[in-house]
Amino acid sequence: MTESGTASAPKTALVVMGVAGSGKTTVAELLAEQLGWQEAEADDFHPEANVAKMHDGIPLTDEDRAPWLEILREWIDTQPGSVVLTCSALKRSYRDVLRSAKADVKFLHLDGDPELIRERMSGRRGHFMPLSLLDSQLATLEPLQPGEPGVVLDVDQAPEEIVAAAVRELGLGV
Repeated sequence: MTESGTASAPKTALVVMGVAGSGKTTVAELLAEQLGWQEAEADDFHPEANVAKMHDGIPLTDEDRAPWLEILREWIDTQPGSVVLTCSALKRSYRDVLRSAKADVKFLHLDGDPELIRERMSGRRGHFMPLSLLDSQLATLEPLQPGEPGVVLDVDQAPEEIVAAAVRELGLGV
């Protein structure tokens, strides 16, 4: 409740999800700028051991991801306002951890042709996630399921078009 006695609107946490190379960072930055929300990269919260495994081409296990997902949930909880978070969120169980945050959590799943994503990844420089792990991520990916708040958008369009569609379809008024 606010001082005037009315309920304040709950903050929103928009998780921009998908496999590596799907454009999460680009879309999240544009969304955060348009909406005026705080933005964070889930990759920045990985423990060094996780980064080392991925750098070496070793897929992360559920056990590797569990503490990282809790850190992300806690980050959402501690932010004073709405946020945009990039996170692969490959499995429903991972998304369930994020949905337990004290926010209205919604998902924007960036999906697309694996060959297009592979092409994008091969053009990246300086990222610890090697192209060799894309197949593992694609095999692990569980699409959004009924009851999960979110939308799936194809990455074969311009980032600005994806942002406009996400704002419209998720009701993220400015």
